[in-house]
Amino acid sequence: MADDKDVLRDVWFGRIPACFTLNQDEVTEREAEPYYLLLPRVSYLTLVTDKVKKHFHKAMRAEDAEEMWFEYEGTPLKWHNPIGVLFDLHASNTVLPWSITVHFKNFPERELLHCPSNSVIEAHFMSGIKEADALKHKSQVVNDMQKKDHKQLWMGLKNDLFLQV
Repeated sequence: MADDKDVLRDVWFGRIPACFTLNQDEVTEREAEPYYLLLPRVSYLTLVTDKVKKHFHKAMRAEDAEEMWFEYEGTPLKWHNPIGVLFDLHASNTVLPWSITVHFKNFPERELLHCPSNSVIEAHFMSGIKEADALKHKSQVVNDMQKKDHKQLWMGLKNDLFLQV
């Protein structure tokens, strides 16, 4: 039987190959090549897409680039759901790599929450951890953690470091 740590490690290192393409209506400066990444299932799109943003900003005029958001087959992808959940909900029956469309215009206000900074993602993540702990352990685990432990947990997720979580 596998050790718990081995199972946790296998879950942590689960990846989804993804192909990011810029929405055709938003190409302004020059044709944007697709961008490929292996996405960690346990992370959030907004944490792992700085390279995607940088790649596609080259094809955009600065004044045309607003808040970046993603969609899959016409459905906006909610940044506050983990990548693995998004994939399982929307694309688990598709051929890999997962084709995600990148947008910088026309933010779908009625369907998505804005994500102004990583601190918003951190607050959402810690809230989810606290909720899960309350359901599973009556809040004993998170309440016993110090602030530095909370920060280490967050930094482990943010930097994709299994040994830090």
